[in-house]
Amino acid sequence: MPEISIVIPVYNEEDNLYPLISAIFASMDSVKREYEVIFVNDGSTDNSFEILKKLACENANIKIVNFDANYGLTAAIDAGFKASSGDIIVSLDADLQNDPADIPKMLDGVKDYDMVCGWRHKRDDPLTKRVSSVIANYIRNKVSNEHVTDSACTLKAFRRQCLDKIKLYGGLHRFLPTLFKMEGFSVTEVKVNHHPRTKGKSKFNIRNRMFTSFLDLLAVAWMKKRHLDYKLKK
Repeated sequence: MPEISIVIPVYNEEDNLYPLISAIFASMDSVKREYEVIFVNDGSTDNSFEILKKLACENANIKIVNFDANYGLTAAIDAGFKASSGDIIVSLDADLQNDPADIPKMLDGVKDYDMVCGWRHKRDDPLTKRVSSVIANYIRNKVSNEHVTDSACTLKAFRRQCLDKIKLYGGLHRFLPTLFKMEGFSVTEVKVNHHPRTKGKSKFNIRNRMFTSFLDLLAVAWMKKRHLDYKLKK
């Protein structure tokens, strides 16, 4: 049984998969703990799935979850979580903007906290994307009464028991720190690397995220306000 499950959603990332898995192997060599890598193919229309099948044939610790269509990032992350078996789960993107070299740092943080969130403190993105992210995080924290610097960063590590009391809905992967804290789990942030996308195309922009993300935020704010929090008298 692996101790660590690395969950990676994939949608049309054929050019990034070989360098990504090489970077993961190099990073995990220093950890010296049993691990599995779970790729969730979210209905890719390029050669991503063929590459993933070849990687899985060559490496026993690689598993593939294959969707019959494109269901979105939250669905892919959720399916990866459910397919995992490690006591610690690490999530990251397949576009190589998250750095697998940061995984050992994330695992160190889980020794003292239930969840560790990556904070892309030096984002290598276009100015419009950086500014919109700052504004989105400010609004998200203000409305939900939170203090998460970079909640949209996919690079996270957490203990398996954090999943026991939550159910994910579309878009709520961005609010995992809040959902876990609502259930009494401890959450911290660590600074991580961030690289520019050099291959493939970004799947998100301001237009396709702004409205739905705000609706998700209102839902989470309502859940947090109405969350049941009580203790039994001894």
